Amino acid sequence: MRFEVKFTKEADIMIGKYKKSNPNAYKKLSGLILDLIENPREGKGHPEPLIKGHSVTYSRRISGKDRLIYDIYDDVEVVLILSVEGHYGEK
Repeated sequence: MRFEVKFTKEADIMIGKYKKSNPNAYKKLSGLILDLIENPREGKGHPEPLIKGHSVTYSRRISGKDRLIYDIYDDVEVVLILSVEGHYGEK
């Protein structure tokens, strides 16, 4: 099963900032996003479900302080990227 990756407006803006200000983190983030297409629950960045995510929200490490936060919707085969900064919603 291949998932379609979508972005919230906030995540899209943050990804644009990464691309300009931190090319190394952007490269890693791009790899993580590609990994989500094939298997959003396993792979690079140590994916883990978030306790308050009701089993749909996951996190992957981009860097020591930044995480890729996303929801997985198996019924429609969509991964929605929520955030790419901070640790579990912290700024």
